[in-house]
Amino acid sequence: RGAVAAMIEVCCGSASDALAAWRGGARRIELNSALELGGLTPSVASLRLVRESTGLEVVVMARPRGGGFCYGGLEWRQLLDEATMLLEEGADGIAFGALDAPRHLDEARTAQMVSLVHSYGATVVFHRAFDLVDEPLAAARLLVGLGVDRLLTSGQRHTAWEGRELIRELQVQLGDELQILPGSGVNAGNARELREFTGVGQLHSSCRALVDDAAASGRDVSFAVQGDADVARRYQVSEELVRALVATETT
Repeated sequence: RGAVAAMIEVCCGSASDALAAWRGGARRIELNSALELGGLTPSVASLRLVRESTGLEVVVMARPRGGGFCYGGLEWRQLLDEATMLLEEGADGIAFGALDAPRHLDEARTAQMVSLVHSYGATVVFHRAFDLVDEPLAAARLLVGLGVDRLLTSGQRHTAWEGRELIRELQVQLGDELQILPGSGVNAGNARELREFTGVGQLHSSCRALVDDAAASGRDVSFAVQGDADVARRYQVSEELVRALVATETT
């Protein structure tokens, strides 16, 4: 296994992020907006630009708001409608998560999303809403039964390295039926060791760097609900960090 390069998926918040990931050697991205909220649904225009500018495989986030993953009826309708528009635009996959109660998978809505995404021949990814559920092995088996293709998880810990025991157990028990994608805190310094420990064939990383926003510096003004948000600096994907991460999996 060690001789086979892993699939590196970069978490992107814009078309510019995607271009940096592409130039850094990534082959797949998860495209979002509002990464400061954990990632929300990107615009169709953003996806269109990525597909015009790169040869990336593009999984798009379907998440209509920040916060938890128990959605009201209108929120779920919005999520499905946005997913449909992005699939029509050529998205290669949809990342989503849905709970119907605290710590419990929403089976009916997961099945609905699987049906929609597979009708376009695209990939279904259940995201880190999984990291909130009880009985993770049983929940993962349920996802297999519902037809989910890939599971993004930190092993129910703050970082994938901290959750590596569960990630390895998921890979051992279900890796032949469900792609296990570790994410959270993955970087060039721990990627190879994490992959070797867990046996997974793919990794998810933000590869982000903090940059100054000169247009917003020097002003005591906030444009966010959270008044302490720093508008003078922002995160973006670093081509150099992507290249370093990709290099750990190909050498």
